[in-house]
Amino acid sequence: MSDILIHTDGGVSTITFNRLDKKNALTEAMYSALAEAMQQAASDDAVRVLVIQGDASVFTAGNDIKDFLEHPPTSTDAPVFRFLRQLVTFPKPLIAAVAGPAVGVGTTMLFHCDLVYAGDNAAFAMPFVNLGLCPEAGSSLLAPQLVGHQRAAELLLLGEPFLAETARDIGLVNRITAPTEVNALALAQAQRLASKPMSSLLETKRLLKQGQQAALLERLAEEATVFARMLGEPAAREAFTAFMEKRAPQFH
Repeated sequence: MSDILIHTDGGVSTITFNRLDKKNALTEAMYSALAEAMQQAASDDAVRVLVIQGDASVFTAGNDIKDFLEHPPTSTDAPVFRFLRQLVTFPKPLIAAVAGPAVGVGTTMLFHCDLVYAGDNAAFAMPFVNLGLCPEAGSSLLAPQLVGHQRAAELLLLGEPFLAETARDIGLVNRITAPTEVNALALAQAQRLASKPMSSLLETKRLLKQGQQAALLERLAEEATVFARMLGEPAAREAFTAFMEKRAPQFH
């Protein structure tokens, strides 16, 4: 069975992370499938709304570290960066249903969603600094815009987890519900949107995002360049080695 499931019905396309044995950790192949699925949804007239979801127990643990080390994203054409560009440029309503852990890109992708619904067990984290890396997915631009510099610095410099209530308070999440109900809530909202005039949905989203896309694509490219460089530096090597050896990293 595929690690990424895609289902389309009634104008709503749903992308489901389906790698529960690995906490939906994302591999290079999964990023490639995500980028292709989003590109297809953007161009398919039968798709009016896109939903990204995981399981009631976990959204995604972020990058699969073993796969990440075997296939590091050292160029801006890497599958992960193709997926991130699709998030920035996706023209139709985009909804996320998040339950359980949403780590790294599992949190940063939400900045690009139009609606986000969370289970009361959701736990978000952007631990890039703790891994000797820098922010990605345009989060260095979007987080300060959403929550202000100080709160964004707290989230990105300390990299500590925050829960669903905090995510709602800072404006990252629209509504909190039971973990077993979050996917159904997202689907119901997607169906409501799909019943509306497509031209109105497209133009409203375009106007909401107007003036931001060029800056975001520029920031994505800069983050990707810095991220790729930092992957080869001692801090990242120590962080990932410590992770694989199940010990605390020693940064000097």
